Amino acid sequence: MEQIVEHNPRFWSESSFADLYMPFDALFFFGDNGGGDQFACVQTPRRADVFVWEHEDDSRRWVARDLHDYLGRALADGGDDWYR
Repeated sequence: MEQIVEHNPRFWSESSFADLYMPFDALFFFGDNGGGDQFACVQTPRRADVFVWEHEDDSRRWVARDLHDYLGRALADGGDDWYR
């Protein structure tokens, strides 16, 4: 929970990110894979889908239809790169 509170404002306001990445304001980050990729829900417009932001190439890809589906997929595989 602490990371969610810490990281989201940083993603939304870090000025150096504007030169490197597409905007993050529509995303609400809630987890990562331990290697830099971040998992997020879209908050504007609100939708249940979960996406992964891949930090190496700034891509955002759909990985699950909602949080329940995300947990099922992540826990079933057990690896850090289950979404690839």
